[in-house]
Amino acid sequence: MDLTTLTYIAVGLSFALYIGIAIWAKASTTGEFYVAGSGVNPVVNGMATAADWMSAASFISMAGLIAFLGYGGSVYLMGWTGGYCLLAMLLAPYLRKYGKFTVPEFIGDRFYSKTARIVAVVCLIFISFTYVAGQMRGVGIVFSRFLEVDILTGLIIGMSIVFVYAVLGGMKGVTYTQVAQYCVLIVAYTVPAIFIAFQLTGNPIPQLAFGSTVNGTGEFMLDRLNQVVTDLGFLEYTTTSKSTIDIFAITLALMVGTAGLPHVIVRFFTVPKVRDARSSAGWALVFIAILYTTAPAVGAMARLNLTQTVQTGPVGAEDGNLVFEQRPDWMKRWESTGLLSFDDKNGDGKIQYYNDANAEFAAKAEQYGWKGNELKVDNDIMVLANPEIAQLPNWVIALVAAGGIAAALSTAAGLLLVISSSISHDLLKSTFTPDMTEKQELLTGRIAAAVAIGIAGYLGYNPPGFVAQVVAFAFGLAAASLFPVIIMGIFSKKINREGAIAGMLTGLVFTMGYIIAYKGVFIAPILPNTAEYWLFGISPEGIGAVGMVLNFAVAFAVSKVTAEPPQRIQEMVEHIRVPKGAGAAVDH
Repeated sequence: MDLTTLTYIAVGLSFALYIGIAIWAKASTTGEFYVAGSGVNPVVNGMATAADWMSAASFISMAGLIAFLGYGGSVYLMGWTGGYCLLAMLLAPYLRKYGKFTVPEFIGDRFYSKTARIVAVVCLIFISFTYVAGQMRGVGIVFSRFLEVDILTGLIIGMSIVFVYAVLGGMKGVTYTQVAQYCVLIVAYTVPAIFIAFQLTGNPIPQLAFGSTVNGTGEFMLDRLNQVVTDLGFLEYTTTSKSTIDIFAITLALMVGTAGLPHVIVRFFTVPKVRDARSSAGWALVFIAILYTTAPAVGAMARLNLTQTVQTGPVGAEDGNLVFEQRPDWMKRWESTGLLSFDDKNGDGKIQYYNDANAEFAAKAEQYGWKGNELKVDNDIMVLANPEIAQLPNWVIALVAAGGIAAALSTAAGLLLVISSSISHDLLKSTFTPDMTEKQELLTGRIAAAVAIGIAGYLGYNPPGFVAQVVAFAFGLAAASLFPVIIMGIFSKKINREGAIAGMLTGLVFTMGYIIAYKGVFIAPILPNTAEYWLFGISPEGIGAVGMVLNFAVAFAVSKVTAEPPQRIQEMVEHIRVPKGAGAAVDH
């Protein structure tokens, strides 16, 4: 059976499964729509959390970044995984004990201010829409290649599926759909990795193959990869061009950004008890580890396969001239998506894939007729193209397509529900129209989700960068705005509403301004995205760490010169932190 047919079958069956679950788990109350009725089993919630957290950035883009950045890509592994541990230990149990629906609701109550709640909603919407842009781009990439449709058509299909199970099922439907999506994405990620690991090293366990010798060479994989990439003028795979401070800042921003992501935090509101929140956090880490320990091997194997595939030698001679092998079929298929391009600059028929940025190497290569790098490869295609590069069976390639879509849609649905609940519950029901009935609130939530899906589709069609980069910006915004105020709200009785509001706005405005300055369409040309122009040598991906420090500093300073929080608020904070009664949520 051909690849296109198999892909349609695999993706179609997965979509049918998601829609069926949404119909079965249709939300009938606001509690079910927002937090699945707070009755989800911890193991089930752990699996749903893993799917919610492992977005298109984890499935599609992270290994692609590692493939091209090498050691430098470790910041994404360390930041995202470390951040989840931070979330599980410092935030999840306390927020679950508080027992409300949303993060802005906690911030509004803790800082006794509707203004603080509204500012939290604004921060949350900025974060969520930035993050969801990366997910929808992932959907477009998968559809455009494997279903052979244009990106816009792919986005419309993906938006339609999310609309059905997010708008109809709410958090209840999304939770059980995410369990199915986790199963799809983890099988789709590990099966090709096992095939390729065995193909390259004879060891079927990717984590062990990463440190094994390459078949027929006797060289360890990383030694072989270092040799191959340095021969092409690139840095050694096991080194990085990033400065120490930038690595630290990006890792910190990703860590605290993870802990401040509202769509992950809300997952811990869906379990019955506080101890279940801790348990589901542990289970989620187990499920996440399966993919995250596989990703470094996938990235290394993808880079090695790509380089060895495109650097083909002469296959014969004709009229005294060498004849080179034509570019492989997988490249021709990906060229149609615009995410890979080959420009034969010297007309020799050979793919010249070298490092243009290496002036010393370029000068030497030009002596042999090289006129510049002829191949451009988008980071985001590496995981998806890897099975094709390795010439794996079509059913494996189709499985990867279904997994990539599952990863993108699972996170997109969680983000869209967070946006929906913030608008319907935090802005309308709790702030502007308190007389709204539960039925009206549920309808408003569904309408808000539908509108958010439309905006997400537009952002997916016009994203401000590749998937993992866009997601890194979202984590930076979360680190600079929501994380500090949540931490201070739980662990400090002295931070008041004025401090919280000032801190959130400072962190958000500073971080957003810095990102726009270097990445924005109109302003970026004024400030080129090069290290010599960065503040303290910190890239836009890591600037959220500085925004976080500013948030803390401003919040503490403003709180010092304004009135203390009321006594009832200080008692509430003390009660949330006390282990006594940890089996049940507090009702305020």
